[in-house]
Amino acid sequence: MENLIELKKIVKNYKVGTIIVRALRSITMDIKKNEYVAIMGPSGSGKSTLMNLIGCLDTPTSGQYILNQKDVSKMEDNQLADIRNNEIGFVFQTFNLLPRYSALENVMLPLIYAGYSKNDRLERAKEVLESVQLTDRISHKPNELSGGQRQRVAIARALVNHPSIILADEPTGNLDSRTTRDIMDLFNAIHDMGNTIIVVTHEEDIALRARRVVRLIDGEIEYDRLNELTAESEPRK
Repeated sequence: MENLIELKKIVKNYKVGTIIVRALRSITMDIKKNEYVAIMGPSGSGKSTLMNLIGCLDTPTSGQYILNQKDVSKMEDNQLADIRNNEIGFVFQTFNLLPRYSALENVMLPLIYAGYSKNDRLERAKEVLESVQLTDRISHKPNELSGGQRQRVAIARALVNHPSIILADEPTGNLDSRTTRDIMDLFNAIHDMGNTIIVVTHEEDIALRARRVVRLIDGEIEYDRLNELTAESEPRK
């Protein structure tokens, strides 16, 4: 299977006053299409910086980032914005829903920027809300939804543009244990449909739901290995 992401000797430095902070130190890794990867590590390990680079929210100090056969490491801001809208679906810990908009309107937003007609926006948004089992909540605003339902809306919004990657940053951080299980089961279902999923987390039990775990420490990869538990539970092909 071909690579969706290729990171080659990625370095990211930040200047804080007169001090240079080396957030990432020559990260090299590949992620193939339809992989389910967890990036984990303690605070300060570099996982948030790596997430921002993979999500085209930031650019590396040096190194090369190939996403879907496009070199995005040297792109300008407007080009990165196009990549973010068309290639990456984001799911955040805080949901990032617009409070005055209904679930349906929140999910439709990326399609407006992508230039879809109103009818196509409605049809596609309803389709993905149905896929996350929220058909009966499409007219509800975020404050009328539970935390789990809000995260499902956020996941539907992430899926709506048929992105290459679902990039989830601590997606269960604000949820109770039962709702966390439901949301992680939903990610499993999305992965089974062929999507590539990258989950950034500091929680080991969340990371262990992925098929592959990459652990960072001090801006470097401590280990990168397949999760034997999830690999054993998958059907043979």
